Amino acid sequence: MGTPATVFADDPSAPVQAAFARIGRERMREVPLCHAGLSVETVGFTHWDGLWVGVLITPWAMNLMVLPGGSAAFAPVRVGHTVEWAFPSGAYAFMGHQEDGLGEYHYCPLFSPMEAFEDQAAARAVAEEVMQSLFAAPVAPATAPGGMDRRAFFRRALGRGAPA
Repeated sequence: MGTPATVFADDPSAPVQAAFARIGRERMREVPLCHAGLSVETVGFTHWDGLWVGVLITPWAMNLMVLPGGSAAFAPVRVGHTVEWAFPSGAYAFMGHQEDGLGEYHYCPLFSPMEAFEDQAAARAVAEEVMQSLFAAPVAPATAPGGMDRRAFFRRALGRGAPA
């Protein structure tokens, strides 16, 4: 990939929000899957184990994000490839990406499109629950190799029980 990853010494919420607000204005402005009642917002970015971890809400998707915060473990991942990050609740697959003004980051898609959310407050409440659940020990033993699968984790986080 191009340039080395930007290491964020401080909370990356503002640059993440700015980069995705720009994407919303420039690339996603007239995309039909965008939810007109939602805006770009970062939720719960936390410095953990040399990484910045948080949720990004946009009108088109909600993603769990990992950005470099000093850990040597963060490395660029080619677009289309994944990396697994382990958290207290389990291990999850993240895809690599790079964005001008932000640099390299990894993301785990949570929701897209965003039609299930009535408004910004509802999306924010789910994002906050995701962050709380991410750092909590699993309630039940994981059944998938390498940890609980993403669908099971987020169904539990949203209080919707086991996957179908």
